[in-house]
Amino acid sequence: MVKKELVVNNKIGLHARPAAIFVQRANKYESDVFVEKNTKKVNGKSIMGIMSLGVAKNECISIIIDGPDELEAMDDLKNLVETELLEL
Repeated sequence: MVKKELVVNNKIGLHARPAAIFVQRANKYESDVFVEKNTKKVNGKSIMGIMSLGVAKNECISIIIDGPDELEAMDDLKNLVETELLEL
C-alpha cells in the first residue's frame, strides 16, 4: 500500500471534468484507489465518490493505492493532479 498527500492546484479543484479524468485514469489500474479529504475516504474509481468530496483549489487530498500496480498508478495519478490537471 502506498499513500501520498497532494495539493490540488488546478482552477476548479476535482469537480466535473477533472474528476472524470481522474476516475478514467484510476480505472486503468488493477489496484484499489482511494481518495481521502479530511476524514472522508472514497473510491477513487467512482465519479460520484470523487465529486462527493467537494475538493476545491488549494485543498489537500491523500491518494491511497493498494495492489499489484500501486507504484505505477501512484506515479501516474500524482502527475495527473500536480501537472496535467493544471492545463484545464
